[in-house]
Amino acid sequence: MKAYYHARAGEYDDWWLGRGLHADRRPPGWDEERDRMTGWIAGLRPARTLDVACGTAFLTRYLRGEVVGLDQSDAMLEIAAERVPDASFVRGDALELPFENGSFDRVFASYFYCHLETRERARFVAEAGRVASELVVLGSRLQAGERPERWDERVLGDGTRWQVFKRVFVPDELAAELEGRVLHESRYFVMVAAP
Repeated sequence: MKAYYHARAGEYDDWWLGRGLHADRRPPGWDEERDRMTGWIAGLRPARTLDVACGTAFLTRYLRGEVVGLDQSDAMLEIAAERVPDASFVRGDALELPFENGSFDRVFASYFYCHLETRERARFVAEAGRVASELVVLGSRLQAGERPERWDERVLGDGTRWQVFKRVFVPDELAAELEGRVLHESRYFVMVAAP
């Protein structure tokens, strides 16, 4: 998974924006739903926030307050630092966060929790709880006919093929799993906060 996202850095935003290999793969209303979702992020109260697996900072830029982005990929972090110069960026492992207990008010995880298998989920939630009092998870909402857990084949612009574990969520089930509450849900997205 780490190697895939490092290799994907230069084309990561294409998925959000419906460009390149994703130009013909956006479902109806995607742009409007994406813009609505970024409004949810901007609407979170300002806080000292750790954005875990921040990638290119496509969503990090909407977080308010003092923001630290963490990613395992130097290629992602290089793009992120250019995009959000007022934030700090750190290379590190999300399952072993390189921060002291209580360093943040919030851990924000967009499209990261959805790639964790069972044992990794427990480790991540424990680490998030160690460094912050709130965890906010953003992911994709389960669509009709879709399997909630699966291994997807992903193809990059250079033709390489990767197997990636992926989960999509039922809002109330994700909230129950995290012992939190649904902050927002829409046709394609769900955001849950856990104390």
